[in-house]
Amino acid sequence: MIRITVTNGVAEIVLDAPERLNALNPGDIAELDAAYREAERAGVRALVLRGEGRAFCAGRDISGVDPLTDDVDAYLGGLVTPLLQRMAAFPAPTFAAAHGACLGVGLGLLIATDVVYVADTAKIGSPFAKLGATLDSGGHALFFERLGAHKTLDLIYTGRLMSGDEAVASGLFSRVFPAADVVEATREAARTAASGATQAFLASKALIASLRDERLGLWNSLAAENRAQAALCETADYREGFAAFQEKREPTFTGRG
Repeated sequence: MIRITVTNGVAEIVLDAPERLNALNPGDIAELDAAYREAERAGVRALVLRGEGRAFCAGRDISGVDPLTDDVDAYLGGLVTPLLQRMAAFPAPTFAAAHGACLGVGLGLLIATDVVYVADTAKIGSPFAKLGATLDSGGHALFFERLGAHKTLDLIYTGRLMSGDEAVASGLFSRVFPAADVVEATREAARTAASGATQAFLASKALIASLRDERLGLWNSLAAENRAQAALCETADYREGFAAFQEKREPTFTGRG
């Protein structure tokens, strides 16, 4: 079950199936996709994703899956990948609060989110060794890029799970908080972003995506930054930011172009 609320320009999307550690079946994936569509239609300026209960998301719900008839490519390629792409392209800053199990598809949800705050009690890694399956939903790319080949394969071969502290120290995610504080810290970050210069944030989001996906070098990246800055000069928030600086006051951003 997926819930969504919108308050003061911030959407909060909640994975709400704590009895199964928010593991996702095909219906849940469709609901989650619909929630992101709804948030986009609402024109929110920031989004928070979190899970109810003891875990953020334990991955795919395999409780009723028969491996003899399972169409795993339809689930991963036909449902999960399009969802992750929609999440990554969401037209506002996105934040996730992660606690407990963050595995498989659950890890993929975090990878597709702009900023991830994790609880110290989070469990992150590759639990697939005991299933005869392999890491999915972008986990190989994340771990290899941040941890290197040896640590990645160590996690995969052993099934060892990292704590939130270790995941942040390893550069996987943004910041670690006590479990009791992580949701409110994430909400506060989203509220701050929602009052900021949204178009400037989206320019940085696009630049980071290009660096990740196209492997831009320094000078190509610099040129892309220059183009983005020139485009931002035409926005109301750019003019407001400069005026507020010159007038020695706090800016009031609208998020519009």
